[in-house]
Amino acid sequence: MRLDDENASDNVEDRRGGGGGGGGIGRGSLGIGTLLVALAASYFLGVDPSVVLGLLSNPDGAPQQTSAPAHKPPPADEMATFVAKVLGSTERTWHEVFREGGASYREPKLVLFTGATPTACGTGQSAMGPFYCPGDQKVYIDLAFYRDLKERFHAPGEFAEAYVIAHEVGHHVQNLLGISDKVHAAQQRAGEAQANALSVRLELQADCFAGVWGNRADSMRHILEPGEIEQALTAAAAIGDDRLQKQARGYAVPESFTHGSSEQRVRWFKRGMESGDLRQCDTFKAASL
Repeated sequence: MRLDDENASDNVEDRRGGGGGGGGIGRGSLGIGTLLVALAASYFLGVDPSVVLGLLSNPDGAPQQTSAPAHKPPPADEMATFVAKVLGSTERTWHEVFREGGASYREPKLVLFTGATPTACGTGQSAMGPFYCPGDQKVYIDLAFYRDLKERFHAPGEFAEAYVIAHEVGHHVQNLLGISDKVHAAQQRAGEAQANALSVRLELQADCFAGVWGNRADSMRHILEPGEIEQALTAAAAIGDDRLQKQARGYAVPESFTHGSSEQRVRWFKRGMESGDLRQCDTFKAASL
């Protein structure tokens, strides 16, 4: 990606360091049964055993150590700088989109952490992957996820990494537009299958919003190198519910999907990427996903 001319966002909080948060093994004694549970979770769910051990030794979910104080990432940290520039690009894009609609965009914060960190949505764990918390309007990411994206999900590349951030910022846009609240209220009144179906539409819309960012950012700044769109498409496909479930248990259960299939995630990202139009991302009115 061509980000040399992109301004890094000032909205990045670095909570890394100081022992890496609370994702490690607690100080209490651990029996063989606990170790077996951790190993089973690692084998069947793909979860880091150290994360499971930390949770089992500390069942209330609170970090074992005091979270590192937030500060700005060091300038020499290339990955943190990359993330800050991608976030800056999303800010530029969404300010323009909101301005076109006669509204103002409120920028989210992005938190870098290691292991575990407190959030307004509870304790965030690295094993959860990147996520957005509407309670504090912050995106959380452990940069080790990018290693998993490359090695475990076979989706390397800078635009693949940028897509991950843009998707979470897409959830922030949904929050500002009031979409998230409406969906969550509807989920409270729905059964499990219907609630999952609503979650899929919410996630696919965030994929489409990520595509809108990609289209507009490239139009404004020419940030993409040849072939990089395919990187994001590969990442979207790699984290589809069907592919993840087949990796974990050997088969997929569509009724339990919460993010959408690989095909759906690719389709909606492409829709946003090709149109650059927020109006093309209404997954809730779409007859077919």
